[in-house]
Amino acid sequence: MTNFPNLIDGEWTMGTQSVPNVNPSDTNDVIGQAASATTEEVEQAIDAAAAAQVGWSKSTPQQRFDILDAIGTEILARKEELGDLLAREEGKTLPEGIGEVARAGQIFKFFAGEALRIPGERLESVRPGVEVDIRREALGVIGIITPWNFPIAIPAWKSAPALCYGNAVVMKAAEAVPGSAWALADIIHRSGLPKGVFNLVNGKGSKIGPVMIDHPKVAGISFTGSVQTGQQVAQGCAKNLKKVQLEMGGKNPMVVLDDADLDIAVGACVNGAFFSTGQRCTASSRLIVTEGIYDAFVAAMSKTVSALTVGDARKAGTQIGPVIDQRQLEKDLEYVQIAQQEGATLVCGGEKIEGSGHFMSPALFVDTANHMRINQEEVFGPVATIIKAKDYEEALKLANDTEFGLSAGICTTSLKYATDFKANAKAGMVMVNLPTAGVDYHVPFGGTKGSSYGSREQGRYAAEFYSTVKTSYMQA
Repeated sequence: MTNFPNLIDGEWTMGTQSVPNVNPSDTNDVIGQAASATTEEVEQAIDAAAAAQVGWSKSTPQQRFDILDAIGTEILARKEELGDLLAREEGKTLPEGIGEVARAGQIFKFFAGEALRIPGERLESVRPGVEVDIRREALGVIGIITPWNFPIAIPAWKSAPALCYGNAVVMKAAEAVPGSAWALADIIHRSGLPKGVFNLVNGKGSKIGPVMIDHPKVAGISFTGSVQTGQQVAQGCAKNLKKVQLEMGGKNPMVVLDDADLDIAVGACVNGAFFSTGQRCTASSRLIVTEGIYDAFVAAMSKTVSALTVGDARKAGTQIGPVIDQRQLEKDLEYVQIAQQEGATLVCGGEKIEGSGHFMSPALFVDTANHMRINQEEVFGPVATIIKAKDYEEALKLANDTEFGLSAGICTTSLKYATDFKANAKAGMVMVNLPTAGVDYHVPFGGTKGSSYGSREQGRYAAEFYSTVKTSYMQA
């Protein structure tokens, strides 16, 4: 077994408390022990970050480029090894795990480049002889709270821009997946970054989160997780006048029109709804299908979903891995029951698969209405529903009838409908003939309504959260 310690002020420490890191594909496989930070240790990490941030904010663009580029290079060189660790502790299939690690490396490479081109402006004042200079400066200490479903990509897309713009970081990794966060922290620690600039604290969010939110030396919180917890984070940050960035839930629609290419539509829907075991905030859990293609789509989807291979995430040929833990499995199975009680028809799947892991067969429902709980509440598992719509106009109305607005998709060969959907879907990201899940690392990520709050993540838009603007005037 491996220990996964905290990183505080450049020192690794297991502290006095730890929790096991268990493989969801095989609960008999204990990967290691993860440190569980105390309140005092979190405060030490914040103090160290505040002290180190002053110097780091004055580092040159070349220094930041070299360090971030080195981090990205090592991540990419070790993508198979780290992808195996990710699949083992989180339950993504091995190809998905390797792909996520590669994305983390690409993110660091991208922000290495951004460190060389942090924008500013020089304007003429309305007053003669006065110059105006506008520049971006570091925010300060950033508290980062990450979820378990993308255990290296999300820590990367938060910490890389934070470091790029001269901030220091205190990162709280998800308790269920400490190994990937520890591996990332270890690479960052050995990159030449000054001690204290990046700190890792493992443990319960209910214990660590409030310390970050209430600490006066933390300037901003970037959070990804559940809606309920995100609302608590927002309230705490508002009370303490901290900058906040939230990425929360989704109940993403995929519209399939009569003119869609059936193979493309089924492929996009299976990928979006069930890959990564449906444990993505961008998963397409509501499949809204118009009448003309409905029967053919249901038949093709049920055949494809029934044939998906569920098994150990690291085994060759596995298409769907386990859900993260027993509690999530019970929640997923409960929603299967709720859907049936509401009158939905279970076409296939929805059953617990016996064994030493947290497995269930992918569930597909028909005869559902958009007002049902199964179509309004985020399940976060391998569960999808099909909703029949009369035409495009009704499909668009159903797609927008949700409190969430992260991602939305449409399958169609009509330029007219694709263009209209891009303009009128109430979501931060729109996909045409593509899965609702799966985004590039160099463009903005985020949603509307109950899905997101604050500035966008990723790409050049990350500067809006991780930096602040200073305007200077000078009499020549």
